[in-house]
Amino acid sequence: MTSIRPTLLCAASLILVATGAASAQQADPQAIVDALFKAGGNQPNVRGSGAKGVCVTGGFTPSAEAPGLSKAPHFTKPLPVTARFSMGGSNPKVSDKAKPVTRGFSMRIADPAGDMVFVFISAPVFGTKTPEQLLAFATVRAPGPDGKPDADKIKAFSAANPETTRQAAWLNARPIPASYAGVDYWGVHAYTLTDAKGTATVAKLKTVAVAGQLGLGDDEAKAKPDAFYADELKERLAQGPARFDLVAILGEAGDPTNDPTAPWPEESRKSVKLGTLAITALEPAATCDAATFDPVVDLPEGVAGPADDPMFAIRSPAYAISLSRRAN
Repeated sequence: MTSIRPTLLCAASLILVATGAASAQQADPQAIVDALFKAGGNQPNVRGSGAKGVCVTGGFTPSAEAPGLSKAPHFTKPLPVTARFSMGGSNPKVSDKAKPVTRGFSMRIADPAGDMVFVFISAPVFGTKTPEQLLAFATVRAPGPDGKPDADKIKAFSAANPETTRQAAWLNARPIPASYAGVDYWGVHAYTLTDAKGTATVAKLKTVAVAGQLGLGDDEAKAKPDAFYADELKERLAQGPARFDLVAILGEAGDPTNDPTAPWPEESRKSVKLGTLAITALEPAATCDAATFDPVVDLPEGVAGPADDPMFAIRSPAYAISLSRRAN
């Protein structure tokens, strides 16, 4: 009989309650993607989110502790990694100095048995908790005839949906990252890691920058151009790899698994290092643009996404639609 840790029992009970709610609330992925593009000015040949970014390559070396949490083969040997750092949103001209915008870190850890894909952002929470809320969130941010969104509509939406303000508040309370390699990134969804004995653990994943939190002061930020991340990363990698520790933050009873806008009290949670990512070189954009970084489809046995989180499930169809639009 499979043994289950208390964290999974909590998640299982939530699945029974939340799956029905998720199925009762449907949002059209096409409408969501269209709204995301409109909010960014309907730029051609870009992603619905993460339009501005840099493709990189490197490697992943698992820790000795990783197989104790997951039986995925990716946690048993060093493997190559293709990754992409990015700025949130569908505007490829967004300034690297934009403070309330998440930086993204998507990665594909390749193995002959199949890939393992994760997507991370530079905040511990997502901006919306349901696809319907995401659609409304993007819709009120669409530019009007003057090229700007209606501030009053955004204010009213935020007041009616206070959980959508948590991410921006967290970002605004911290310095602008000085480098893609100098900020931590969170996987805002709860994953279930299962070991070879069938023991399951619910956890959130995070990449911790070995370089530490590198932030810009106000004067430093003013002196930077709007596009400096790519050049900074190129110079940094010329000196050596940019490293991140991949860690699992272990959940406890009561930690929500169906709402990515709800943070876990990370400071009081046990964490386990799963391995180290070493980003070593820039790659042509085409290397990352040929396919999507789909964390729903590309997961190995031993790693499972949440069954009760509608924001996780909507990623796959939305990514496919965005890729199709980018290719046309």
